[in-house]
Amino acid sequence: MNTAMEPEPEALSNTFQRSFLGCRRLASFPWHDLDQAVKQDPLLISQILKKTALHPLCQKYPPSPQYRRLFLSELIKKHESSGAEPLDDLYDALAEVLNSEETTRCYKSYLLPSGESVTLSENVAIISEGTTGLVTWEAALSLAEWSIKNKDIFKNRSILELGSGIGLTGLVICKSCSPKKYQFSDYHDRVLQQLRANIHLNGYNLETEQDNLTKEKNAKEYGDGANPECVQVSVTELNWDLVTEEQLLQLQADVVIASDVVYDPAIIISFSKVLKKLFNCTKDGRHLDVFVASTIRNPETYDLFYTTLDKSGLTWQVIPDHKTTIFQYNTNSNVEILNISLKV
Repeated sequence: MNTAMEPEPEALSNTFQRSFLGCRRLASFPWHDLDQAVKQDPLLISQILKKTALHPLCQKYPPSPQYRRLFLSELIKKHESSGAEPLDDLYDALAEVLNSEETTRCYKSYLLPSGESVTLSENVAIISEGTTGLVTWEAALSLAEWSIKNKDIFKNRSILELGSGIGLTGLVICKSCSPKKYQFSDYHDRVLQQLRANIHLNGYNLETEQDNLTKEKNAKEYGDGANPECVQVSVTELNWDLVTEEQLLQLQADVVIASDVVYDPAIIISFSKVLKKLFNCTKDGRHLDVFVASTIRNPETYDLFYTTLDKSGLTWQVIPDHKTTIFQYNTNSNVEILNISLKV
């Protein structure tokens, strides 16, 4: 058998780690590669266990009991089929999970190149409490990856995120790109509640206006060497249909981002209107950068987005695929990132 294309054990265990902590579908894990690799290295199962179910992040912020049970059961099958000596830690981990109560909430953790991580509390159901905003979608992961590779766009700038959901992209940018200010926004009450909880979970405080003024002074004193913790983080309830240009002007955004917000014709119209308002209220020579990531599920709906932007006096460029996989997700999904600007 040609083993030239098989992953190295370290790379394989890292793939399992990122997939597990991010709660990817178990069917997407490289189980076949594990079958082959464990024949050469019987200790690989133990290494994967330490990087997944026994990892400190999993111990503190675990995926759902059902997810961990199914994962450990599959890992036990692979271990037993290898003919290796029984691994007590593996069975102990499964026993612990079997004694856990089921829950509608779970944690997902994403490892960053810096060595830090972003952990999110999510709802197990894709659609919950009348909204899709309580889970992370793949366009958010793609935009977060692209942001890490394009840090200079965000460094020392004021960022406004439209439709933040539970906060993945924004938290990645806060931890990886050194923005001066990051403004999360959404409209659904339950989403805003979970968003605030996840911001606190990752060590950020939602600051008052006076606190922000103090942070601005500190940032001026320390310049580019300012501690990333100095980023000013806020959450705004934003109704795209009702928000005025005057209100958007007060936000003073330099960069506007959004992900997976153009999946419904009614939302597309509202979203395009708020983008036009943002460009209209850009004053004092401020340059506004706008980036929107979308998973193209329905080409007709996405074509409507193009058309609506055009009617709104906006133009766009498709950003080339960044060809980077920092996070584990379905890279075969048709995700497109647009750089949107005002027609001249």
